[in-house]
Amino acid sequence: MHRLKHFDWEAGVVIVVAVTALVLHLLHLVEVELVLTISMVALATILIRDLAREGREDRLAESVERIRNSVEHLQSATAPGAVLVGPQDLRAASEAFGRGAAGDMIWFNVCLLMFKPQVLFDLLLRPAIENADVHSIQFVLDERERDRWRDDVIPKVAKCQGAAKVLEPRWCDLHETVSFILGKSRIHGGMEGQLSFWGEPFMAETGGGSVPRYVFHLPSQSPLIGHLLEMDRRYRMAGKA
Repeated sequence: MHRLKHFDWEAGVVIVVAVTALVLHLLHLVEVELVLTISMVALATILIRDLAREGREDRLAESVERIRNSVEHLQSATAPGAVLVGPQDLRAASEAFGRGAAGDMIWFNVCLLMFKPQVLFDLLLRPAIENADVHSIQFVLDERERDRWRDDVIPKVAKCQGAAKVLEPRWCDLHETVSFILGKSRIHGGMEGQLSFWGEPFMAETGGGSVPRYVFHLPSQSPLIGHLLEMDRRYRMAGKA
């Protein structure tokens, strides 16, 4: 009873509420924003109460530091490494990626069939070509795509403003199932990407071949970005002019 009498019930209740919110988030029952809000409210509650008491400055500083570190850890742990984009959002996301890109773009092992209809070319590739912040567009393609490049892509590229930034592809003997687009983000500054794979369920089969159905959007903090850059570098060095 003596221990219960001196137990800090206010702090205990606040801690229980914060821990409960964290557990619910780990069980995917609440969003991380709610957990952060509750943590901040808990911190404020403890601060207001302790500021009214004397002789606890050191203890208060330690508590604040522990909570701050916990919140930062939670934020970093929940940062997404990739976001799946489905058929309903694929066109809009691809157009936005081209318009928001900057610097030198890499289009690795992409399906040229998607550029055959003019409407898809205008939606997917034209935004990057006519984006003044994009300096160059380098395709890395399989040898078997030469005819499609010549017949379905080059005539459309020639009609775009900024066509000169589309470089001659690096032709390779590609045996990869991975397909990706990389470019520096004008908004966030780092290299971002769109990643897909040949075959079901990422590609949909049509009469003329495969076209993308799903892609992963890779933010700049994704560890996959470095691996994809290395893959591109390896194939370019082994490619044909």
